[in-house]
Amino acid sequence: MAARMEKLVLAHKQLVRDAKFEACTSDRHVHWSATRRITVHGNRDFLSRALENVVRNAVKYTAEETAVEIILEREEATALLRVSDRGPGVPEEQLADIFRPFYRVAEARDRKSGGTGIGLAIAEKTVTLHGGSIAARNLPRGGLEVEIRLPQC
Repeated sequence: MAARMEKLVLAHKQLVRDAKFEACTSDRHVHWSATRRITVHGNRDFLSRALENVVRNAVKYTAEETAVEIILEREEATALLRVSDRGPGVPEEQLADIFRPFYRVAEARDRKSGGTGIGLAIAEKTVTLHGGSIAARNLPRGGLEVEIRLPQC
């Protein structure tokens, strides 16, 4: 990665503020929880955009009058970020595909929402370039959870 790498605290204030603003226009909410400050090595701009893509996707698909949950915690030498919504989820056989460029689970829904199918692909590429991983799973209560793991400093 040619961009400047630096030691940085995973930023959340602006990300959460922007997500809350976007969510409140459609009767949705965003809840943030962190165990403590977590530092990773990476490019602040790239990581911020990747996290924003995941959170905005969750805000877009969570049901009205529900909340997107964003949880940041430490797991051994890993920063673990979980973003979960209360939306329709994704068919099990398509979970890995949502990180492919231009992949759309439902054409009609994505056309209506204005999605291009690149946000999660950008997030996946960015997280991978930073030595991390990203995965999605359907939640038993309904909705989708995207889990991002990044190595800590």
